[in-house]
Amino acid sequence: MNENNAANKVGTHVGEREIVITRVLDAPRALVFDAWTKEEHLSKWWGPRGFTMTFEKFEMKPGGTWQFIMHGPDGVDYPNTNVFVEVVRPKRIVIQHAVFPHFLATASFEDQDGRTTLTYRTVFDETDAVFDKVKTYAVPGAEQTLDRLEEHLASLS
Repeated sequence: MNENNAANKVGTHVGEREIVITRVLDAPRALVFDAWTKEEHLSKWWGPRGFTMTFEKFEMKPGGTWQFIMHGPDGVDYPNTNVFVEVVRPKRIVIQHAVFPHFLATASFEDQDGRTTLTYRTVFDETDAVFDKVKTYAVPGAEQTLDRLEEHLASLS
């Protein structure tokens, strides 16, 4: 893990049905965007620690479908279906998570003199009571996923 990793974690905010995680990544914006939009990168880092993925469909375009199965370390499979709502290279990706828990995720990428500020915002459709349960695993899962992204980016340099 990058020794500057702790300094790169700007913060996590949990609001009403919303999780926002901000990181400063030691990689240029174009590379970070590629890590989010190319299957060969995503398959290496998407998901919490210990999870692996099998891609079934990956159409990186507005209206395109991203179907995959996350394989948990406990042997449980988690089928996922997402629809790309917006893809604005190299600034933003908006994804609608079409299976439970339902949410709209926006990844924004800002250039910071060769580094990238990533803001990952998820807004959940679920009721407050359901979100209270979902956030207990969604927050650490998203943080671990972004840790894995940082590690993947470091392995490319």
